[in-house]
Amino acid sequence: MSLRRALVPLIAAQVCLHACMSGTRLAAPLTALKEGRGAAAVGLLLALFAVAPIVLSLRAGRYADRHGYHLPVRVGVAMSLAGALTAVVSQHYLALCAAAVLTGGGTCFALVAIQRYAGRLTHDATELKQVFSWLAIGPAASNFIGPFVAGLLIDTAGVRWAFAFMAGLPLLTAWCARYVPPQPLDPGASTLLGPGASKRRSVWDLMHIVPLRRLLVVNWVLSACWDLHTFVVPVLGHERGLSATAIGSILGAFSIAAVVVRVLIPVLAHRLKEWQVLMGAMLGTASMFALYPLAPSALLMGVCSVGLGLALGSVQPMVMSALHQVTPPERQGEALGLRMMVINASSSVMPLLFGGVGALAGAASLFWAASAFAGGGSALARRLERDLGEPPQRQSSA
Repeated sequence: MSLRRALVPLIAAQVCLHACMSGTRLAAPLTALKEGRGAAAVGLLLALFAVAPIVLSLRAGRYADRHGYHLPVRVGVAMSLAGALTAVVSQHYLALCAAAVLTGGGTCFALVAIQRYAGRLTHDATELKQVFSWLAIGPAASNFIGPFVAGLLIDTAGVRWAFAFMAGLPLLTAWCARYVPPQPLDPGASTLLGPGASKRRSVWDLMHIVPLRRLLVVNWVLSACWDLHTFVVPVLGHERGLSATAIGSILGAFSIAAVVVRVLIPVLAHRLKEWQVLMGAMLGTASMFALYPLAPSALLMGVCSVGLGLALGSVQPMVMSALHQVTPPERQGEALGLRMMVINASSSVMPLLFGGVGALAGAASLFWAASAFAGGGSALARRLERDLGEPPQRQSSA
């Protein structure tokens, strides 16, 4: 099967499963609010969608290293289906919490296997960048499809039908997965089996791979910048008296720009180096964050948002490509799980930090602090130039 033909069912499976989670993430809090739950209860409910990936990501990665693509995807489908069906049967708050944990955890379990499989479809660094650019468009599509359909069904047919639709999406994932051909396991995967496996491998062994460590820090910095933009633009817009439509348009411009750059990367992949794009993303992010508070109108804020979307939208394909180059093949699933754990933990904790700092110093100070943060981190991205020229086995010393 050709690379392009294999990617189609792979991306479709990802979109369906991720849309189940994103749709449930909209429907569950709305249901809780309708039942009279307060802001704290809704916040806890939303946090549970991220808690499951934090707990399960490493396990999911190791499971993918042992079993390949299909079995982890079946586990993810079963968990997501169970979560959505739980919400169909009961809209009690505890049932919604169970749905959050199961759909969040199921999506995590399958996504690690999908990302690992996608990397193994490629033959060189150019194809890695192309594949992960196309794969990165999937979450953007599912983050629109899931909430849009859920909201539409809630308004027209009721929340139970919204959850029922979400329950159908994992079944579509299972159907799409049937068209993804199996891949042979790495010979090194056999060392991960058996009762002594936990002694032979540890996440700290992965952290001894210096380029991987640098890459995770770079990814964390840029992911925190993405979260900061989502958090602080509504705050800054509210301070300036902008309408909800204007604020939504600014954030929408960011999302569109992020998708556009991911569409362009496959065309330009043969000209791009991972370290150059990551360093450029950090410098571009620093520049846009420095200018944002100085933009006097919604239009100029939108221009900054587009620039930031182009910078941050380029990050995930490059990080995923670099990760596959600096990690031993038999542990790529575990490395992907580690990355997912770090990103989800950051997304859970950083908004609390942003809120505290913003309350004390104002929204503008958050932008300027993030500008210095991203600009200072660009030197770390620059050091990846040497790292990506060496095989991971020679990089495993601290």
